[in-house]
Amino acid sequence: MTATNRPWSAEDARGVLATIAEPGPVLIALQALQHEFGYVHDEAVPMVAAAFNVSRADVYGVLTFYSDLRSTPPAEVEVRVCMGEACQSVGARGLLAAAETSMTADCDVQHVFCLGNCALGPAATVNGTLIGRATPPAVTAAIATEMRA
Repeated sequence: MTATNRPWSAEDARGVLATIAEPGPVLIALQALQHEFGYVHDEAVPMVAAAFNVSRADVYGVLTFYSDLRSTPPAEVEVRVCMGEACQSVGARGLLAAAETSMTADCDVQHVFCLGNCALGPAATVNGTLIGRATPPAVTAAIATEMRA
């Protein structure tokens, strides 16, 4: 699923939460909000807590535990470089350094610990598109392509 990245609206957020019929699905609610707005706004934490009868601390704990959930608007281009052992053994550190030097103001480079593509390491994603046997030129080109899109 690709996020719609609409501007935050408490009214729209309540509408998203109203579509979740299961009891207690804090993670599902946070994922749905992020899908709708591109991130989970601070005002959403007490809304989710009230909607599912849990504490704000419980909601915040889920929000901060899962690295795929974010509480700030996303950059235009998100790059993730796998830093698992298999990828590190075939050059992931150099790939991460190259991605970081290709960054612009609206590019976010993160290291993650598995993209599930160990046989084709080093692995990276650029806006969710997986790049196996990634090289610095391939990642730099993918970033440039996404910046133009």
